[in-house]
Amino acid sequence: MAVELRALQSLKLWHDVHLALVHQGGDLSSRQIAVLLTIYLEAPPHTVRGLARKLNVTKAVITRALDTLGKLDLVSRRRDEADRRNVIIQRTVAGALAVERLGDTITSRAKELPR
Repeated sequence: MAVELRALQSLKLWHDVHLALVHQGGDLSSRQIAVLLTIYLEAPPHTVRGLARKLNVTKAVITRALDTLGKLDLVSRRRDEADRRNVIIQRTVAGALAVERLGDTITSRAKELPR
């Protein structure tokens, strides 16, 4: 089912979701959230090189985002045994729960939007 929002409703939803994340103690940047959601919403495998290409940023940008996400146990990294130059990004239980909570937050905030 498609949902149609006016521009101001979209901005209100974006604001409310970000505010909820701040209240929940979430300090992820938009870039970090984009990396996290790409890892969890798109089929693996994910590599630093592949994420950089997909998000049109440098590998260094992805590495910095993954450093933060890794410290929060939202993702993990391991060397690809078949090609040691590649780093494979893996999902974690904590990351899956965080993404699910984010989806729940978006859904609940969308229901609160004035019609």
